[in-house]
Amino acid sequence: MVKNILTTLLALLISSLFSSQSFSGVLRVGLVLDKGGKDDKSFNSAAYAGATKAEKELKIELKYVEATDTNAIESLLRNFARKNYDLVIGVGFAEKDSMSKVAPQFPNVKFAIIDGEVSKPNVRSLMFAEHEGAFIVGALAAMATKTEHVGFVGGMDIPLIRRFSMGYSAGAKYIKPKINVSENYVGVTGEAWNNPAKSKELAITQYGNGADVIFVAAGASNTGVFDAAEDKKKLAIGCDSNQNWIKPGFILTSMFKAVDVAVFDTIKDAQQNKFTGGLVQFGLKNLGVNYTSDKYNEKLLTAEMRTKIEEIKKKIILGQIQVPDYFKRK
Repeated sequence: MVKNILTTLLALLISSLFSSQSFSGVLRVGLVLDKGGKDDKSFNSAAYAGATKAEKELKIELKYVEATDTNAIESLLRNFARKNYDLVIGVGFAEKDSMSKVAPQFPNVKFAIIDGEVSKPNVRSLMFAEHEGAFIVGALAAMATKTEHVGFVGGMDIPLIRRFSMGYSAGAKYIKPKINVSENYVGVTGEAWNNPAKSKELAITQYGNGADVIFVAAGASNTGVFDAAEDKKKLAIGCDSNQNWIKPGFILTSMFKAVDVAVFDTIKDAQQNKFTGGLVQFGLKNLGVNYTSDKYNEKLLTAEMRTKIEEIKKKIILGQIQVPDYFKRK
């Protein structure tokens, strides 16, 4: 009898030692940001904001790291898992392959990834309908242009960013079928997300060729396009988070992705034992993507533009407008 009790107590002690939660019961969350870092004013900043909000409101324990090199991502994810963090969140498509390797090795650890789909039972994939949001800002660009010429500057030339471009072009042409849409990419490696000098160069060329509104989806490189817009007295459109404040008067709007909400809700679910793996989609219907309007751009968006864009949003949600999706090309 005594032996059985001791055996049970020993088992409980070992279980506690290797539990993914701390002895205090506080949820431990590890956040792996990509090369842009928490101060990119874009995608990573939004993820970091969602996590720090959870830290304050949900009283979790948060630790974040920045992957200065793509090759470091796998070890960063694995380090959090080895230290028995409850939830490990990877930010960006570049973390997909690494998480696909690491997650199966730690089946008792919960993982989440933004902008990547990893089909493992302990991974939640947080995906956004970028094409829908891009269509909306493309329509706004077409309504704002005075030259019938708009532009797009993408970061790394990958299918995800092509998805932005396709949606943007379709939205612009929905308003003005004969509008000219220019398109350029900062690069073909991860360096493209943090090269504002190159994005500024591309934007200046597009403005010089007649474009007067440019949508940029390039992470930390976005600021280069904003600088070009200010220099040339033209308009730009931000991406991922609300970037209207960066250059007031020169940013028409931003294509907002609710990355902060996705991160916060995932942490909350983990804390409340409601976490499930699988795909979670965010689009216009659930306000996962949208355009932004605030005091910084209120004078740039007319009442007519706002009314028209709300009509378009409703039609997309109801399926009356089919937004082309680069991921679903025939």
